[in-house]
Amino acid sequence: MTPPVSEKEKIDKYTEFVGSGLGRELARRLGLPQPAILRRYDPQAPLVEGPILVVGPGVGADAVATVLLGWGQDVRRHASPKEKLGAIVAVLDELAHPDQLSAPVREIGSSLRELARNARIVTISRPAQAGDVPEVAAARHAVDGIVRSLAKELRSGATANGVLLAGDLPADAPSAMASLRFFLSGRSAFVDGQFLAAGDAGTRAEQDWARPLDGRVAVVTGAARGIGAAIARTLARDGAKVVVVDVPAAGDRLADVANEIRGTALQLDITATEAGARILDHAASRHGRLDIVVHNAGITRDKLLANMDAARWDSVIVVNIAAQLRMNQAFLASSHFADSPRIISVSSTSGIAGNRGQTNYAASKAGVIGMVRATAPLLAAAGGTVNAVAPGFIETEMTAKIPFATREVARRLNSLQQGGTPGDVAEVIAFFASGAAAGVTGNVLRVCGQNLVGQ
Repeated sequence: MTPPVSEKEKIDKYTEFVGSGLGRELARRLGLPQPAILRRYDPQAPLVEGPILVVGPGVGADAVATVLLGWGQDVRRHASPKEKLGAIVAVLDELAHPDQLSAPVREIGSSLRELARNARIVTISRPAQAGDVPEVAAARHAVDGIVRSLAKELRSGATANGVLLAGDLPADAPSAMASLRFFLSGRSAFVDGQFLAAGDAGTRAEQDWARPLDGRVAVVTGAARGIGAAIARTLARDGAKVVVVDVPAAGDRLADVANEIRGTALQLDITATEAGARILDHAASRHGRLDIVVHNAGITRDKLLANMDAARWDSVIVVNIAAQLRMNQAFLASSHFADSPRIISVSSTSGIAGNRGQTNYAASKAGVIGMVRATAPLLAAAGGTVNAVAPGFIETEMTAKIPFATREVARRLNSLQQGGTPGDVAEVIAFFASGAAAGVTGNVLRVCGQNLVGQ
């Protein structure tokens, strides 16, 4: 019998219907949403389906074009009439005044009608920061508005995202190019209108784009079902040895996941004082060390604040943030977690934008974001990173129980006009866990299709 955890992820029926020629035409005639079937990651598929147009003046654009050529991509420095493009990369690392935006942005605009389905637009620029003169700060921060607005204009599964270069980091720095590759790939299918900050650390010398986690040891909490199970499968697919963790009550499903990915299972209440130590002991005894921790376990106990009792508030805070803080203390103090360690936490768009009836949940998930940003410098000495993902509407067993009308509205309230899958969240986490992301830390990346709330 096939374990329930290995069921194929399915898109919603409406998206599937309008993905056909007849459905697409009917939706167009009636003025209904027309979500595209997204191009998701396939190790055997090309990075981008079509030529890549590199836009921008200066040596940075030339350097990025050279890297793309080294990846075997078909690169253009000037668009050809009527040629479908798989991606546009705009290198804007030398911006010093808003006047300089006109030429590259208009070049992008003139090529938008030539974008293929599921195309990618990625900017590479620098963030505005303290000490910038007003003209430089204005030009740099203008890119933020351009990317987020453009992402809302694109259709047919296309996305727009950006890479932000720290300090004087060159446009073709390894961490910037790793972030670019992530945004170009199918791994970022449900990431839209977002930015990744790239620091000055490089990729690991042995980086393998096909199996980037070979030889690494990972633990995933809340792994018995849904997003947690998808994370475990994706990490295992990318080469990691995975320890899956969940409460004893989920033991059977947890065992199914462990068997499916040839990992090991640890039944554990993460709120226990000794939870971090037990995870370390299990990983060390089986594999000699621990390299990657994914804090996925979480609960909801929704109520309006006026009706919130102590049990609902306290249980959510304890599971969703206090347990992570306690476990991280144990991990950071251990010699078994010292070889370029990675911590990735699952936050939520509720922790960014808030949500009615979820003050406890939003507080815990906003707390995760604060924890990630404060933990980043603590891991830097060991060459480690910590990041968070903030999922929006994801198609899970939980969201399937939402009333039909409410669920349909929630699905369509983003630029991609559909819900994401657990695999979409897992792909972002796998990128953060990889050696390619060595220079990417302290980031919070929304996996929400650019949800219209809080953007």
